[in-house]
Amino acid sequence: MGKNIVIIGTHWGDEGKGKIVDLLTEHANAVVRFQGGHNAGHTLVVNGEKTILHLIPSGILRKNVECLIGNGVVLSVPDFFKEMQGLEAAGVEIRGRMMVSPGCPLILPHHISLDLMRENVRGNQKIGTTGRGIGPAYEDKVARRGLRVADLFNEKQFKISLEEIMDYHNFVLENYFHTNKVSLQETLDASLAFADELKPMVGDVVDRLAALRAAGANILFEGAQGSMLDIDQGTYPYVTSSNTTAGAISSGCGVGPMALDYILGITKAYTTRVGSGPFPTELFDSVGSHLASVGKEVGATTGRPRRCGWFDAHALKRVIQINSLSGLCITKLDVLDGLDKISICIGYENSESESATPIYEEMPGWKESTAGIRTLDGLPANARAYLDRIEAACDVSIDFVSTGPDREDTIVLKTLF
Repeated sequence: MGKNIVIIGTHWGDEGKGKIVDLLTEHANAVVRFQGGHNAGHTLVVNGEKTILHLIPSGILRKNVECLIGNGVVLSVPDFFKEMQGLEAAGVEIRGRMMVSPGCPLILPHHISLDLMRENVRGNQKIGTTGRGIGPAYEDKVARRGLRVADLFNEKQFKISLEEIMDYHNFVLENYFHTNKVSLQETLDASLAFADELKPMVGDVVDRLAALRAAGANILFEGAQGSMLDIDQGTYPYVTSSNTTAGAISSGCGVGPMALDYILGITKAYTTRVGSGPFPTELFDSVGSHLASVGKEVGATTGRPRRCGWFDAHALKRVIQINSLSGLCITKLDVLDGLDKISICIGYENSESESATPIYEEMPGWKESTAGIRTLDGLPANARAYLDRIEAACDVSIDFVSTGPDREDTIVLKTLF
């Protein structure tokens, strides 16, 4: 009997989900993306070679793993093919094991223009989007005016619908933002350029997943971003435009919640955030600089520096609730090597107000290197004590610990498949 395993980010993204998905796909038959778009950035390191993925599921580097993109993902077709061509140039076979849902909403050039202009006029109130058109594409989906992958294969109707949508958006661009309109013909040409090439990869993802489950396959569901960026449950309005929590699997690829066997939350041994929005445990001192420098905290998608802070166990407890997390994977433990003291946020003072102040519990650090250690007993005593305290504070087991970027630099404490 196969298992359905979910990989979810626990804070504001960038937790290292891609590496863990890649690690677990050794025993998986399929990997599924169910939300987000090419605003995701999943970094994989195999034998020292780095690969950054944005749309294509992280199981793609395993030769016998199917990769599926569910209807909950907004798709930029040109960026999908750009990413695919880069992988193919590196010798990765894709086309025979990739399936894209016909229900994926399309990201079009006017979405990108709207995204950029909105951020520009917000000034200091910027949300911190990637500017890739994700939010406006989801807006069109919810407004029931969006175009989807399936629409690409009826060129006549696609042109009619596109013209209607672009009249609406170009009016806003020209008359509200006072910027140039987006060309209908250029958008039409760019949209249809890859239609014939894409068509063989388009298929019924819901039906395929049902068939895989019936055949006893192991399936991984790969989340993008982090739970605190969820449009409903996150730090609104400084969130992404999709549901990043485990509940999105049902709507984003058509798998019922009762079919999920285990939900793994990926969290760093400290906390980071890219872009604007609240971050109670953020550090502005030499320790924050240490975390950013040693952890190489730069966004995989945007190249923006990540804000760094202490581990927020209080926030994580909320994430455990809304995702029904089965266990945790702690990543980047080695970044804490060499610190004299390490703090964990276990609660907030004035938690209901905007001036909420973290309540910290301080623990001794460790001087020994944890980089590349692959057994729990091999960790320094203070590092093990730190992990034990996280388990106790969050009331959930730590089932994996990552001690380096390579897929092999992992302490596996629970077998999922």
